[in-house]
Amino acid sequence: MFSSSVSERTILVPILAVIATQLFFIHSVASVNDTNAYLYHKCLEKDGKYKSKSLYEKNLNSLISNTSVKDYLYGVYGYRPDTVYMVIQCRGDSYGSKCNTCLSTAYSELRKRCPMNKGAIVWFDRCLLRISPTTFINEMDLKNKFYMYNMKKVRDPASFKAKTKALLTKLAKEATRKGSERSPAQEYYEPGDMKLDGKMTLYGMVQCTRLIWNTDCKKCLDTIIGELPNCCDGKEGGRVVSGSCTFRYEIYPFLDTQR
Repeated sequence: MFSSSVSERTILVPILAVIATQLFFIHSVASVNDTNAYLYHKCLEKDGKYKSKSLYEKNLNSLISNTSVKDYLYGVYGYRPDTVYMVIQCRGDSYGSKCNTCLSTAYSELRKRCPMNKGAIVWFDRCLLRISPTTFINEMDLKNKFYMYNMKKVRDPASFKAKTKALLTKLAKEATRKGSERSPAQEYYEPGDMKLDGKMTLYGMVQCTRLIWNTDCKKCLDTIIGELPNCCDGKEGGRVVSGSCTFRYEIYPFLDTQR
């Protein structure tokens, strides 16, 4: 989706019922695989605000500064009513130092974009970071969601859409297949590709946060894959990103493992 020649339009889906859709542009970047571009954020106003130098702020800073993450981490720090809950989920190919760096970048961005918010989410290309004053483990989040798509259209939208859905559905099934042998970093994560007509290859990826159950992961992925017509109908690339799951497809490699 990020290329040196094509900018993106991102459609933001409101959290609450049907509200006017907001549009904005994300500028293209030089390298598809090396980027960790900021995607979007959501300040969760219902969770309230904390005051400067408060115990909540101290707990939040302590939680982040004492966290070293390889691929995923759900953390809790402090006692009620100043407990801080946090999850950092990195993309399946962005583990180790890349994941730890993404945590630092995401937290810095979150503090700038949602200052003093007790609850907030920020999405980067390589990771998702969420903080909250209440636990959200085992909760499937489809309310906090947005779309992104490539501005270029394919020549045969109907055929391309069918193949895209087929690939993503296959990846969702594999990502949630019970008993599959995969490393923790790859849990609920599945990349793949499909040869199209001519020399074109379709690349795809699905992933869920490891906060939710296997069955909820499948349900989450099936739901957002069902939004393909709304998100990116006939577009060369696109993705739906939520608080619990995401998919992305392109006609070029966009993961480190696809290089």
